[in-house]
Amino acid sequence: MRELRVALLEADVSLAIAKTFVARVKERAIGANVLESLTPAQTVLKIVHDELVTLLGPASGSGRARLQFSDAPPSVIMLVGLQGSGKTTQAGKLGLRLKEQGRRSMLVAADVYRPAAIEQLQTLGKQVDLPVYERGSADPVRIVREGVAEAKRLGLSTVIVDTAGRLQIDEELMDELARIKGVANPCEILLVADAMTGQEATNVARGFHERLGITGVILTKLDGDTRGGAALSIHSVTGAPIKLIGVGEKLSALEPFYPERLASRILGMGDALTLIEKTQGLYSEGQAKKLEEKLLKASFTLDDFLEQMRQVRKIGSIGDLLKMVPGLSKALPKNFEIPEREFVKVEAIISSMTRIERRNPNLLNGSRRKRIARGSGSQVSDVNRLVKQFEQTREMTKQLGGRKRAGFLPFRPPA
Repeated sequence: MRELRVALLEADVSLAIAKTFVARVKERAIGANVLESLTPAQTVLKIVHDELVTLLGPASGSGRARLQFSDAPPSVIMLVGLQGSGKTTQAGKLGLRLKEQGRRSMLVAADVYRPAAIEQLQTLGKQVDLPVYERGSADPVRIVREGVAEAKRLGLSTVIVDTAGRLQIDEELMDELARIKGVANPCEILLVADAMTGQEATNVARGFHERLGITGVILTKLDGDTRGGAALSIHSVTGAPIKLIGVGEKLSALEPFYPERLASRILGMGDALTLIEKTQGLYSEGQAKKLEEKLLKASFTLDDFLEQMRQVRKIGSIGDLLKMVPGLSKALPKNFEIPEREFVKVEAIISSMTRIERRNPNLLNGSRRKRIARGSGSQVSDVNRLVKQFEQTREMTKQLGGRKRAGFLPFRPPA
């Protein structure tokens, strides 16, 4: 239980909620039967994981919470949150996501205080090809009322309202948001919360919920090192489900929230499901089978290696992908990242080899390595290191292939 409490606190879950959660797990764990396939420690971990999923998940038990829409369009979605949490960016992302689902939206610029907020929303509107309603520095309540009316006139199905934020919650801000809620009658009031807010997330969520009654949460900046414990704090205080998560800078980087995946992340167990989803689109089943055969027979060449590297780089940062791998997420340093220049260097070195050299690295004698180093703008030591790492990888996969054919796993699952 002490380890669990530390894991929660390291994931930025507030102390009070961490204590309450640990007590719940302890109550459920005492007297629980240990399955034959699990150790007592694994049984406790399963209970912890299941409790987290139950706590983070929607009350309906449908796996994930979905956005609600009104029967009579336009459905109004109001985004609220502190300044800097990413409301304007999320408005553009949400508009694109709904557009891909067949719902055309209007973005309403109700943040008239932050410099360039309106221009930012207009730029996002152009990028996703959606109309933006703005009236400069006019009264935000009036802007929202007129924006909803304009969307109705144009026959648009959804209105996304980008509201003003502050560095901290104050009465003036809350009064304005309450009046906007009164004229817009939103079907969703989504709190946009920064996953890196940490312990302060509890106070922020409580403040907005008490005055506005938030219906859901968009958790942003989950592509960083944070494990997302703020989600647990916010959900515990408000009862509002996490509906979407922001996982990057791109406008397409807004994803549905799956409780079981964040539960694994909070516990430092990685996120294998998301990793599988990201990678399965890169290869057909036939390609994957062919690659596996090459690895097991040790006929994997530097050409194959370069192709795999290029494919993996298509789906994002290598550091972020490695953090999704169960077991590696805890072992990696906190700010672990592989510099992009290292991949550029490797690509240049392999591209400087002849086709025969790429297929048979054993041919790479001293003079060939010097030529490759000159051609790629690198040092001979860089070429030597790449070849050595490649040979070690090929030898390891050959050993794993032998173990696989012998019918046993090359490792035991951690207790």
